[in-house]
Amino acid sequence: MTKFRPCIDLHEGKVKQIVGGSLRDDGAGLRENFVSTLSAGDFAARYRADGLTGGHVIKLGPGNDEAALAALAAWPGGLHLGGGITGDNAEGWLSAGASHVIVTSWLFDAQGHFLPDRLDTLRSRIGAERLVIDLSCRRTTTGWTVAMNRWQTLTDLQITPATLDALAGSCAEFLIHAADVEGLCKGIETDLVALLGAWAGCPMTYAGGVANMEDVRRVETLGQGALDLTVGSALDIFGGSGVRYDELVAWNRR
Repeated sequence: MTKFRPCIDLHEGKVKQIVGGSLRDDGAGLRENFVSTLSAGDFAARYRADGLTGGHVIKLGPGNDEAALAALAAWPGGLHLGGGITGDNAEGWLSAGASHVIVTSWLFDAQGHFLPDRLDTLRSRIGAERLVIDLSCRRTTTGWTVAMNRWQTLTDLQITPATLDALAGSCAEFLIHAADVEGLCKGIETDLVALLGAWAGCPMTYAGGVANMEDVRRVETLGQGALDLTVGSALDIFGGSGVRYDELVAWNRR
């Protein structure tokens, strides 16, 4: 059964919703859908009060450590932490209250070549049971290609059943943003959801493009109940009008 997983996206220390792929080091072209006046800790406390577990806090660039720590302190053991995770800092974030750490870019070299030795290192240090592999991706001529470096750099890793099989034993779950539709509120990537749902080899959370509750139901149907779901810019607590947060809390209590 598909569950709603909450999120806290941090940019420059603030809770924001940003259009996927518009975030670059020089700040050029950044498209913000929403900037909250509430703190990361405020959102985390609300998720805790509503019993929402397994959500993710993502640090989008520098200047977000303090806000991330506040969120983890408000909901210790209830949130995953991603953004800049490496073999050297993963244990520190777990000690700070993250239930899991989420890793992407550190698993690749600068050109996007997958480095399996790094995954082995991380797994040996913290255990597969506390590791989430972020396989956020873009549609390409070869299918679905994992993207790193704030989704700017395509890697040599394709999302296929064989890839998922190979990686599943090294982590607790996968987090998969459909980067091309992230933040646009124009509908989900149905082909990707169906591919993931047909595989269903370990827990997975899908994010990207949700515009309304019909999209939420579509993820559950196409994903055969094997995918959990994150909703961002469409959500009323993030300034959206397509989905009410209270609806999703009720959805999880079905």
